[in-house]
Amino acid sequence: MNAASSIAQYIQEQSVRVERELETSIPSTWSVPVALRESMMYSLMAGGKRLRPILVLAAAEAVGGREDAAMPVALAIEMIHTYSLIHDDLPAMDNDDLRRGKPTNHKVYGEAMAILAGDALLTHAFFMIVQAARSCGVSGDTVADIVEELSVLAGAPGMVGGQAADMLGEQGVTKLEELEYIHLHKTSDLIVFSLKAGGRIGGASASQLAALEKFGTCLGLAFQIQDDILDLVGEEQKLGKPVQSDVKQQKVTYPFFIGMEASLAKVEQLTQEARSALLAADIPQPERLLALADFLMKRDH
Repeated sequence: MNAASSIAQYIQEQSVRVERELETSIPSTWSVPVALRESMMYSLMAGGKRLRPILVLAAAEAVGGREDAAMPVALAIEMIHTYSLIHDDLPAMDNDDLRRGKPTNHKVYGEAMAILAGDALLTHAFFMIVQAARSCGVSGDTVADIVEELSVLAGAPGMVGGQAADMLGEQGVTKLEELEYIHLHKTSDLIVFSLKAGGRIGGASASQLAALEKFGTCLGLAFQIQDDILDLVGEEQKLGKPVQSDVKQQKVTYPFFIGMEASLAKVEQLTQEARSALLAADIPQPERLLALADFLMKRDH
């Protein structure tokens, strides 16, 4: 089995594990309005790459941690990511009709319920992180560090700030630095969180966490530039959403600023920078993370 098929198999196996846990992540004993529970689960179980939870698990493994202890946080970051997609798709934001090949949440459940489903997934993520301490023996201090970092990286100075800048950018991004700010916060910050959270659960040192942060920053930016590229040249069936959406919404992208060839080169450069940061650190088992970086650079959806 070659490296590409091996990492593809790993991603598939971990996706199945994550989805199995997501199915029971909202306790059946909780009294939740049926429509709200259905709306939450509709988007949570709609598929996708499960990249962020997989990065949590792989980072924990890389520093010698236990995957079972990392799983509650892996589920939490998928909830944060899912809530952000539900809200991004709303008419007031990107106004998308399809997500992962299915009607977007508000098209099925209405705008009000979609907003509430996103709100519920956001808050449930913090409940899940606490379960790492309650059920898996992760220390309270580690859980506090993870909660604090998620509050920043998913909040106003992080993902939400990136989304706000993206919306403001529709009125005219004129500098590459402005676009990079959007990509770093809207996309990279949750990837950085995923890696550092997995590292923290595995007992990573300060230097190991710094390397995981650098790896995540470069990987996240490369991932978003690849998304910009695929929006222009990808296949709608594989992407699960319409192509050319950035063009239709008059959004400025990396290919718009620097061209397709330079954008492809930038993805490769950032991936190599990510790999170098990881290889320079004293991380016991970096191989899985390195393979994930290479896999993502070559993805077509």
